[in-house]
Amino acid sequence: MLNNIRIEEDLLGTREVPADAYYGVHTLRAIENFYISNSKISDIPEFVRGMVMVKKAAALANKELQTIPKSAANAIIAACDEVLNNGKCMDQFPVDVFQGGAGTSVNMNTNEVLANIGLELMGHQKGEYQYLNPNDHVNKCQSTNDAYPTGFRIAVYASILKLIDAIKQLGEGFQAKAVEFQDILKMGRTQLQDAVPMTLGQEFHAFNVLLNEETKSILRTAELLLEVNLGATAIGTRLNTRTAINSWRCRSWLK
Repeated sequence: MLNNIRIEEDLLGTREVPADAYYGVHTLRAIENFYISNSKISDIPEFVRGMVMVKKAAALANKELQTIPKSAANAIIAACDEVLNNGKCMDQFPVDVFQGGAGTSVNMNTNEVLANIGLELMGHQKGEYQYLNPNDHVNKCQSTNDAYPTGFRIAVYASILKLIDAIKQLGEGFQAKAVEFQDILKMGRTQLQDAVPMTLGQEFHAFNVLLNEETKSILRTAELLLEVNLGATAIGTRLNTRTAINSWRCRSWLK
């Protein structure tokens, strides 16, 4: 490692990566290849957290089934906790939200960041992938085609839960006004003209009822996001994984 850069290598050759970057060569190439919108994955913290949750679940399963060394699994789990609990390296996901492929750049960005956090926790330098590898360890028994959509679904589901909380607060506000305005008469309007009398409280109560009904509809739809293809790997055939790991991974994810 030089003063402000380190050298990383992939199948296309070697590249200079900023020494303080937690991402690696694959992310660097993605930045160059897919500079499209100037909106980064870092701008969507729920998505970053969703991807990291997938990686933690995989590491827990790989540890239990001994598909990777225990030391590597522990480092990955600890790295995931650093991101999830402490917000570490949330700015280290510079890949554009628009990219070619099926999310490979996001998947590798996540793998590299977690690997380099883990390396530091193990007492090594960033980029010393012989000790903790983004592909061989962090991405073990996974593919972009199952990790990425699962992380995406987690992110959307988490965002929906936040939306539900906000709607609930708004509904409570409407209901409070319904009580406050229960004795205030006004004209109800239909077809852009006065119709029949009602109270302002009734109107605000109707707003609250509408929000409650829509909340139920949103939650019913959100349940579809809890069905994931984690463990299907590249094309749904479970290539390069083990049947047992899928149940372990899903149980770990649910925890």
